[in-house]
Amino acid sequence: MPRLWIALIFLLMQVANVQAKSPLIAAASSLRFVMPELEQAFIASGGVKLRISFGSSGNLSRQILQGAPHELFLSADTSYVSALIDKGLTKDRGEIYAYGRIAFITAKISKVGADSQLDGLRSALVSGRIKRFAIANPEHAPYGRAARQILEKAGLWKQIRPLLVVGENVSQTAQFATSSAAQGGLVSYSLALAPVLATKTKQALVPSSWHQPIKHQMVLLKNATRETVGFYKFMRSPQAQEILMRNGFSKY
Repeated sequence: MPRLWIALIFLLMQVANVQAKSPLIAAASSLRFVMPELEQAFIASGGVKLRISFGSSGNLSRQILQGAPHELFLSADTSYVSALIDKGLTKDRGEIYAYGRIAFITAKISKVGADSQLDGLRSALVSGRIKRFAIANPEHAPYGRAARQILEKAGLWKQIRPLLVVGENVSQTAQFATSSAAQGGLVSYSLALAPVLATKTKQALVPSSWHQPIKHQMVLLKNATRETVGFYKFMRSPQAQEILMRNGFSKY
């Protein structure tokens, strides 16, 4: 067999071996911009590269129930983890690793002010300056459910409901909120702090008392490998917790 073919086969075997050891993780969209830093720190501590699938916690849970081969579920809601536990798809009951926060954001060029009490939003609604407002889907996105609770707390839900642009997950919602599709939105604080959004938005952290706690729970699935268990343990480490807190999450 020509040496070139031998080398190619060897390379493909090496790639397959690396992929086999790379944990396949289902992660809530609110983790999109913090996961690269967590992965780098994990690798530096002796871990391996990760394969990550982002989405709303509800959709990811449904994929796992339908047989998706994820090994670790980083959910933004405990109920979706409970559903997997009830089906016998997990190694144990998992644990809370962080709490999420909500930020009100508008584009920097917007005339709508961003403040923690949503007074700018209220004023813009009265004056008719809000044509569209973005939140994640409350049906399956934990941050969407919290956004609805915030708007209800502020007494704005009925007025703003016909104007809503609903994102499939909180990451898509952030895209809507900073584009021509909407004049603002409620997104995870972790996304609001990401450089790609922070540089082009006005933002304010909404009081956590305005919504039910957004409990981020992780759980190992039945097919979790040793490498996956290693990342699970890393997520509980002081180093991982410091990264999460610095990127907009609250300590569990």
